[in-house]
Amino acid sequence: MELVTIVSAWLVPCFILIVLATSIIKKVPAYEVFVEGGKEGVKMAFSLLPFLVGMIVAIAILRSSGALEAFIDLLAPILTAIGVPPDIIPLALVRPISGTAALGMTTELIHTHGPDSFIGRLASVMQGSTDTTLYILTIYFGAIGIKKMRYALKVGLLADLIGIIASVIIVSILFG
Repeated sequence: MELVTIVSAWLVPCFILIVLATSIIKKVPAYEVFVEGGKEGVKMAFSLLPFLVGMIVAIAILRSSGALEAFIDLLAPILTAIGVPPDIIPLALVRPISGTAALGMTTELIHTHGPDSFIGRLASVMQGSTDTTLYILTIYFGAIGIKKMRYALKVGLLADLIGIIASVIIVSILFG
């Protein structure tokens, strides 16, 4: 048996044992604390539900209304002129909103164009170079009650834009 397999098989049980031993040494009621944490987790999940539903509805409206396709058609001539494939724009627009939707779009692009195509590589690099900024702000800021998030929003979207531009440049240099 490989060392990695042995370590991975024993890692979680050893971690649990360490936590339990520490709680005994510090005289902390481990089970009661665990149950209290579970209660708080359930409360948090219910408090986040409206934010998640709002995000899912917004994404569904954007995709099903045709607004996304119209926006891409409007930008296609400009993007083609600067070497950006218009097929990648839905991913660039949806990625800051939803990681799951962006992963679905990346999978679709790779399935359509191939994993070794320019678009497949660009989608993969873009997926790894950007984050779900709006989702993060909605969920985490909503969970702890932060109402004023304008600076975080600006910085997060700027970081996503830089990640998108860097993805296009790097993939163009390496694979273009």
